Amino acid sequence: MHGFVGFLPENPISYMLIMMINIMGKRQVKNESALKEIRLPEEGELFGRVLKMLGGENVMIKCDDGITRRGRIRGKLKRRVWIRDNDIVIIAPWDFKDAERGDIVWRFTLPQVEWLKENNHIPKDF
Repeated sequence: MHGFVGFLPENPISYMLIMMINIMGKRQVKNESALKEIRLPEEGELFGRVLKMLGGENVMIKCDDGITRRGRIRGKLKRRVWIRDNDIVIIAPWDFKDAERGDIVWRFTLPQVEWLKENNHIPKDF
């Protein structure tokens, strides 16, 4: 019991400072509305629309080159962003089996999809 009492500082201001450090030290998770940047496909990447969730980290994607690929949600993206049917994504085809498989590297929000359509990055009926 005496060890626990010794843990609390005598000065209440010091206690508040310790609590403030604990609160401020935690990682803050931002929601999608906080993410304002938009990413366009780089060389070797394609736009795609999610057709079907296959389970786990695999999805079926119709790419803008007309090929249907099986996409894998990257671990970094899988922990941060939910991907659903009919979402517009950026897919990076693999170096091997490039006509069959690819990694999903970005998912667009609805306002971002509207911006892409207005600026003719993707077709209106995509």
